[in-house]
Parts: sequence; C-alpha cells; structure tokens
Amino acid sequence: MNLVDFKLLPMGQQAKLLLQHGHFLAERAEDSCRLRLYALGDFYAEEWRLHDEERILFIHLFQHPAGLTAYLEKIRLPEV
Repeated sequence: MNLVDFKLLPMGQQAKLLLQHGHFLAERAEDSCRLRLYALGDFYAEEWRLHDEERILFIHLFQHPAGLTAYLEKIRLPEV
C-alpha cells in the first residue's frame, strides 16, 4: 500500500489497515491526546485519540523522516 492509495480510503478503513498490516512502532502523548505511530508501505501514520477514548480523531500521514523526531527515544525495533 502506498501513501496516495491509503489517503483515498475512508478513515475507518485506514484504521483497519493499520491494525492488520501496519507495523506498530511507538506510542506517545501530546496535550490531551494519545498518538500511536505505525509504518505501512512507503509512509508512516499517526493515530490521534483522546487519552481515555478509543475513537480516532484523525490519522496523520507522512513520509519524511523528520516526522519521527518526537518518537526516536520510544521506537523499539525488533531483534534480528
């Protein structure tokens, strides 16, 4: 899946694809939100949720590595 195709999907389908095929990398908090970072295809996706809710507010997509800066201390790569 590439970024362009993913962006065309409704948010519910995007969330389902992230859970099924995305690689969870890290989680962090920002203000009153909980953010979960996934890698999928040629891009990264952040799920934004309120701390105590399961409903997704929005999914932020990016490809540039600078978007990973806030996660660098939290990302754990699998052992090889």
